[in-house]
Amino acid sequence: MRKAKVIINDDKLQVSSEILRALAHPLRMKILEFIDEHETINVNKIYNTLKLEQSITSQHLRILRSAGLVETVRDGKFIHYKVDYDRLANAVKAIGAFLSISKR
Repeated sequence: MRKAKVIINDDKLQVSSEILRALAHPLRMKILEFIDEHETINVNKIYNTLKLEQSITSQHLRILRSAGLVETVRDGKFIHYKVDYDRLANAVKAIGAFLSISKR
């Protein structure tokens, strides 16, 4: 039986690894869930409600933003975060596709 040749797109692999890295941390998942519950919310509410340090919250939000999982909207001096559902859905879909291939 001949195995299929696998072609890996380095750019897509890099993007995928950033998304998975962002999703792999329990605190980032907690932050994402919190943002999802509120549709859009400012950073102050996130760290005050979740009882996190502002610097830790900002670091995790930077990783989520870098992975494209959250979007920001500036309103005066406040930055509001919201989940990028399309990006998140694509990540979940890709993981599902990978898992179905690996079961074969």
